[in-house]
This record gives sequence, C-alpha cells and structure tokens, in this order.
Amino acid sequence: MDIALLLVRLIGLGMAAHGAQKLFGWFGGYGIAGTGGWLESIGFRPGKAFAVAAGASEFAGGLLLALGLGGPLGALLIIAAMVVAIGYHAQGGFFAQKGGYETALLYVVIAFGLAFTGFGAYSLDAALGLTGLYTPTVEWAAVGLGVLGGLANLAIRRKPAA
Repeated sequence: MDIALLLVRLIGLGMAAHGAQKLFGWFGGYGIAGTGGWLESIGFRPGKAFAVAAGASEFAGGLLLALGLGGPLGALLIIAAMVVAIGYHAQGGFFAQKGGYETALLYVVIAFGLAFTGFGAYSLDAALGLTGLYTPTVEWAAVGLGVLGGLANLAIRRKPAA
C-alpha cells in the first residue's frame, strides 16, 4: 500500500510542472504575463493575479503531494485550481482531446483520495511524525475549502469581451 501511495503521489510532479509553466514559463509555458493575458481573455481579471494564484496553487500543491508533506493542504490547493479548470473546460465536454475537463477531473479525484488516505510510510509527513495531525475533520475541511475556493473563483469570473 505504501509503495502504491508513493507512486500515486508522483502525479503531483505533473501538477507542479503545470504550475511552473504559469509561474516561470518553464516546460513550454508562458509565464505570468502570457498566462495572465490568456486568463484575462477568458474573463479572469486581473489576469496576472489569477495567473500567480493558479500557478502557485498548482506548483505548491503538486510538490506537497509528491513529497507527502502537509497532509490535505496540497489536495486543497490542487482541488481549488482544478475546480476552476473543470468549470472552464466543461464547455468542451468530457474528453481532454476535445478541450474537455477529463484531465482536471483526474487531478481532483487523485487529490481528493490522497486527502483522505494520507501519504503512506514513504512520505515526509510520516518521517516528521505529522500524520496524527490530519483528522477526518481537517481532511473534510481541506477538501471543502478547495471546492469552495474553486467555485468562488468561477463565480467572480467576468464574461470575456466580445
């Protein structure tokens, strides 16, 4: 089980790379300015602020999951960012190939699962003796805040200029 959790947590590296595209322009990304301009064009204003928030959530959340540190905090960050992505990509249907929300949903499901299962023995939380801090109440609060944070971002999105 611990090896399986370690392997599942590695998806966090993909999420961290996704955030690094937004924040630093790494891995073929557009950085804060480019991402901010795109976000503005789809109704998230101010675009640069949204780019920083999304990039930081994805980067930090992904690293926390991959390292197995911070219990459900990484899941909260990923869920918040990916709920926004699901909301945006819903217009494309389910499949990512058609611009749909498939990939974002997979990240949410993995983050949700890890928020409740914990990270296993091969994690920094286990090495630092932090696993006892994450009660079901803390786990549910983190998941709930992630969903509410994502929905709040979608709610303040303005219609893109025609």
